[in-house]
Amino acid sequence: MKATLELPEEITSVCKVRREELGSFFRKIIAIELYREELVSLGKAAEIAGLERIDMMDILRERKVPIQYGTDDLERDIKTLETVLE
Repeated sequence: MKATLELPEEITSVCKVRREELGSFFRKIIAIELYREELVSLGKAAEIAGLERIDMMDILRERKVPIQYGTDDLERDIKTLETVLE
């Protein structure tokens, strides 16, 4: 999906990014906020931001956004480990 957004010219100085980096910058901001509000998973947030999961985790850590890790995640990780260790 492509969206067009009109912003004031000074947005680049406020955000401290070059004009050509604005798309990437806003994708990351949107992904962070959707994840923070628990509207998307870590994997989906990484996809929105155009990053690998580990890089998304680093950005969330830098911004002090807690990683959501529930019992379903734990059970899935245990099954994966059991499969790998067989």
